[in-house]
Amino acid sequence: MIAPAVVTTVQVGVEPYELLHTSFPGLDVAVLTAAGQSIADLFAVVTFGALLSALFLRDARGRDAGQLGDVFEMAVLRVSSAGWATVSAAMILLEMLDSSGLPPSQLSEPNAIPFLYEASAFPKAWTVTLIAALLTWIASVFAERWTGLLIPLWASCFGILAPVVVGQILVGPNHDLGGDAGAYQSLLTNAAFGVVLVAIMRVATGRPIAPEIMTRIFWILAVALPVVAASDLLLAWFKLAGTGLLDSVTGWQIIGRWAFLGIFVAAYLGWRVLGKRRLSATWPALAATVGIAGWVGMTAAMTRFPPPQYFVPTSISQVFMGFEVEVPPTVLVLLTNWRPNLLFLLLAIAAVTVYLWAVRNLRSRGDAWPLGRTLSWIAGWGVVVFVTSSGLGKYSAPDFGVHMVVHMSLNMLAPVLLVMGGIATLLLRATRSSPTAPAGVHDWIMWALRWRVLRWIYNPLVIFVLFVGSYYGLYFSGIFGEFMRFHWAHQLMNVHFLIIGYLFYSLVIGVDRPPLPLPHIGKLGFVLAAMPFHAFFGVILMSGGDIIAENFYRNLGLPWADLEASQYFAGGVAWAGGELPLLLVIIALGIQWSRQDAKDARRSDRHQDTGHADDRDAYNQMLEKLAARSAGPRPAPTRTSATERTE
Repeated sequence: MIAPAVVTTVQVGVEPYELLHTSFPGLDVAVLTAAGQSIADLFAVVTFGALLSALFLRDARGRDAGQLGDVFEMAVLRVSSAGWATVSAAMILLEMLDSSGLPPSQLSEPNAIPFLYEASAFPKAWTVTLIAALLTWIASVFAERWTGLLIPLWASCFGILAPVVVGQILVGPNHDLGGDAGAYQSLLTNAAFGVVLVAIMRVATGRPIAPEIMTRIFWILAVALPVVAASDLLLAWFKLAGTGLLDSVTGWQIIGRWAFLGIFVAAYLGWRVLGKRRLSATWPALAATVGIAGWVGMTAAMTRFPPPQYFVPTSISQVFMGFEVEVPPTVLVLLTNWRPNLLFLLLAIAAVTVYLWAVRNLRSRGDAWPLGRTLSWIAGWGVVVFVTSSGLGKYSAPDFGVHMVVHMSLNMLAPVLLVMGGIATLLLRATRSSPTAPAGVHDWIMWALRWRVLRWIYNPLVIFVLFVGSYYGLYFSGIFGEFMRFHWAHQLMNVHFLIIGYLFYSLVIGVDRPPLPLPHIGKLGFVLAAMPFHAFFGVILMSGGDIIAENFYRNLGLPWADLEASQYFAGGVAWAGGELPLLLVIIALGIQWSRQDAKDARRSDRHQDTGHADDRDAYNQMLEKLAARSAGPRPAPTRTSATERTE
């Protein structure tokens, strides 16, 4: 597994460092960094696979299915996460030396460690990975219920992606497309390879896999492998940057990865055929292991040599964004000049596909689902795709006014439509829980809705602070200017806007019942309280003060840019874009309130007609009499002498 990276490092020697105008840290540092990358990646694969297996691929049935217990997957998770954390800690130190081109002897210099840590993004990325691995290990030791692994799952995604997004996919023209493709590929390969490795280890230790679980594993691979293959083709186009496939070290490494991926796909197909015939799957398991180890090793090897896209002449706009924006953002340009945002485009396709599957499943049983909710869900994701992939998304980085349009759409418009879709309610109605089958979608949603952390997240005060405070904390603290320099950080901001908006509006007008629902009067007050903060934020932007992220926009040096006018326009968008959606929400809330009152009145009328109201009144009168009797004076206790008590 470590052979491809180590062999590549030894063969290329000082060449990659010279190409990047960096001194050579020594063969010992280079080889250890290459080996550490391979080992850390393998531990990440097994950790992620163990998490997914413990959450979704356990043969857990009945009332206690939500209990983890001392299952095989948890034992694997404890070992792999501990190894991942240990190697990640070592990689922080190794990357400090390798990325700076310094030998270990330099660490003894005064203030060398803080300087080397700040000199490159890789030590910081591996710090994120270390924290994620430690959280996962702690959870593997102390978690007792299914929900105890949800935070480690989320953290592991960040831990896997951190070294990837600051690596080779962050450099060169079209790195926005390469970055999104690399992020999806990293998560999906870790998922697919991880669950297969855990399944192989389970079978090798004499623990059978239930047929229903095998079916789930096959479905994971059927969905993940085509996306992995497509993303690798896109990454090959991005990294080769117009050069021939056989004209560079990177090209040969790409061919090697394709070969190992082909071995894994062949093993998957063979395993499925043999599994259906109930035959031994030893050879497919061995082939799958070879394919996974080869892919992981070759991926680490690719980080040891700069790809051709590093050396393509690149403009300032391409350095920061990955593409050019030569013409000003007129209305026509914003509507017609599209550039796909792969992150949100694929996410929208997946979300709409799952929703339509659930609707079809529900209607196949003869149950109805409101068409308006389906249209609302599709429209919500349509808004997300439009504002991120149209000219709005393309110009959201170089123009602050356009950025604010995208921000407000993701935070104030799309979530309103999405929460009206009622995805959780739909999935609960479209799926069922069976005590004779492994826990499935219905059980997972129910466990998540009862999760204590979710109740804390849905605390109205927490949501309000996040919804309102995000504007001030992001734009007035310098974080925005720093984040705009990196594609991954820009995408992270967009995801943040969407999630916070969804939480806010799901608490106010969402179809799904939140863990801590508010009364209608509380919802109205919640919305009214947020309105002044948006208006004040817009006024600050329009007041003509300091330019937000001025250094970033000055460095772009776009001839059509007018920073003052753009910020004034952004303030107007924040003001109107914050007030108008909230006013629409108040109207929708009023309609919901009136409908609920009408429903309560009809229920009361039915009780009156059937005589239930008389029974209820009689029951209430009985309770009042019992309460009065309990509250009445009690007779004083009779005092007795000590002699009487002993007789």
